Amino acid sequence: MIRRRLITALGLTPLLGAAAAGRAAAGPADFEPLDKSDARWRDILPADRYRILFEEQTERAFTSPLNDEKRPGIYLCAACRLPLFSSADKFDSGTGWPSFTRPIEGRVGTKTDFKLIWPRTEYHCARCGGHQGHVFDDGPEPTGQRWCNNGLALEFVPEGEPLPELRT
Repeated sequence: MIRRRLITALGLTPLLGAAAAGRAAAGPADFEPLDKSDARWRDILPADRYRILFEEQTERAFTSPLNDEKRPGIYLCAACRLPLFSSADKFDSGTGWPSFTRPIEGRVGTKTDFKLIWPRTEYHCARCGGHQGHVFDDGPEPTGQRWCNNGLALEFVPEGEPLPELRT
């Protein structure tokens, strides 16, 4: 599937106009969408990351080192490197996956997923469409939400280290 189609299907195209209008770097739409073929993503990403990000698979619980990451920093989409979460919003959910109370504003899009029969809210990177995980309403304050993420869908950059450039 072409990433731009997913971004459109997720209803994120209004963000694209704000980005083109030159919104401040800290704003929710401070990026351009990334339109890259599945074949190109397969060339760039290790197979396990590709399966999670672009075939919407899920890694086994308690297998990601990011689940135990406690340092301050930023969590990026492992495909396009868009910052998605701050460590300030990370918490130990006990589920075996890195969990957050909220994403960085404007950085993810959601859709309803019926893969397990009952509806769940799935979320993807707003820039490349890479599958990250699911959001549930059983998290702690301040949001009451648990953004449950596949560790392989993320990269962690400790505070004080430069962020890598976005993939093009």
